[in-house]
Amino acid sequence: MNRRKLFRYIREAQQSGVGAEEITQLLLDAGWKRSDIEFAFDIISRGRESFLHVHFLHRHLSPKVSAGALVAILTLTGLISGLYARSTLGSNELLVQNGENGKIIFEYGSWPILENAKFFEKVKQDFISQKADFIEADLSSMKLRVYSEGLLATEVPIGSKGREGSWWETPAGLYKIESMEKSHYSSFGHVYMPWSMQFQGNFFIHGWPYYADGSPVAQGYSGGCIRLADKNAESVYRLAKTGMPVLVFKESFITNAADTKYAPKSIVPDTVSYLAADLQNNFVFAEHLSSDQRFIASITKLMTALIAVEYINIEREVSITSPMVATTSIPRLSAGNKTSVLDLLSLLLLESSNEAALAITSPLGQSHFVDLMNRKAATIGMANSRFTDTSGIIATNTSTATDLFMLAKYLYYNRSFVLHMSMGNENRAAYGPSQYKNLSNLNEISGLEKMIGGKVAESSAAQGGMLAVFKMNVGEEMRPVAIIVLGSKDSKRDVKTLFDYVQANFDAQ
Repeated sequence: MNRRKLFRYIREAQQSGVGAEEITQLLLDAGWKRSDIEFAFDIISRGRESFLHVHFLHRHLSPKVSAGALVAILTLTGLISGLYARSTLGSNELLVQNGENGKIIFEYGSWPILENAKFFEKVKQDFISQKADFIEADLSSMKLRVYSEGLLATEVPIGSKGREGSWWETPAGLYKIESMEKSHYSSFGHVYMPWSMQFQGNFFIHGWPYYADGSPVAQGYSGGCIRLADKNAESVYRLAKTGMPVLVFKESFITNAADTKYAPKSIVPDTVSYLAADLQNNFVFAEHLSSDQRFIASITKLMTALIAVEYINIEREVSITSPMVATTSIPRLSAGNKTSVLDLLSLLLLESSNEAALAITSPLGQSHFVDLMNRKAATIGMANSRFTDTSGIIATNTSTATDLFMLAKYLYYNRSFVLHMSMGNENRAAYGPSQYKNLSNLNEISGLEKMIGGKVAESSAAQGGMLAVFKMNVGEEMRPVAIIVLGSKDSKRDVKTLFDYVQANFDAQ
């Protein structure tokens, strides 16, 4: 580990709400000496860090510690190691809405989620009407509810969740209980998690974590899990069962009927599939053929990035092999070198690197990685999407403008740093600069400086496409707006046309 980063890790952990005792224990587990840690805390508390920094580095720090081990501990406290658990369960024989009149069977892990913005509310009401057993975690009101045979069995407060906007933010979505343990040991945080219920990959519902000596973890944000008081976790655990649906949502991720309304001034015709809509209240400004399935080419890489950050330690180094050195617009990788997942994400999102798209799958394996992409699509409401590779080269990578809006919504509210990375605006303070210099941003649109992030796709088969997210002035309000264009001869021009149309023809009321 670069010794100069110790101060930074302690400060960032404190800013994230992690207590001094927990930070100290994590650093001890990572191999630091207690005297070094206490000296660092003393300097930070006295505001003397800049004055004593060099002296401390050269005289007080112990030998090198693995950066990957420390960052994994600090950023993934409370999470388990390992991959997404494959389910052997089948259908629960629960029916959910599929459009206005149809019903489909709800199947755990992968199913056609409702295509409109109210699918969380509809699924909940369907479960209640069918007297189903399920868990609802409301991350806005910080309440967790368990329903038994469609009736509310218990409601308990949520004690802690992952910090919003961070790498370990608790994800919204529709999941299931994958496994249950009365006491689960986290190899990353070196803590025990009582009454543990795994609901998605590395995320759990559990009681308050504690160390081997019995002392509890300090109050503060979790490593992405939903923490409950022990007695509440036990009551939920005794009502839960493996395979039980879990609805995790935030107020901003579902429709708010009382939110801002809009008055259209005119209609803009277009020959391509497109959708422009408000990410917060789902108001549609303009759309045409938005349910048509189209080849999405490199827009696929947004889902690739999402799976990578949710299942792989971003500091993990990947050994580059010859098969990874694929044909791409801006070659960067060389066989025999090592590259961090974080740097691969920059190449993937900024330069649309097909090399990075292959290399980033190696920790999980290509087949399993693509399987996780399709599972995630189903979970967040992308009912008419299919992914067959991580780069978007294969023509069977298909989606709709409506589905891509759901992807944009999930990224904006749960993994916003992926969008920031696509514009080169991520916070890398804890990780250092990229090993690759002078990266090109292929996603920039001339004249549109309010773009938060997105992904452009250029392909003769796709005729071009783009997903772009903006902070846009609509009347006197600043709103998060997604614009998706598919099958366009000039996708950036069409996105700008739709951007200008929304600003010129709508006012917030």
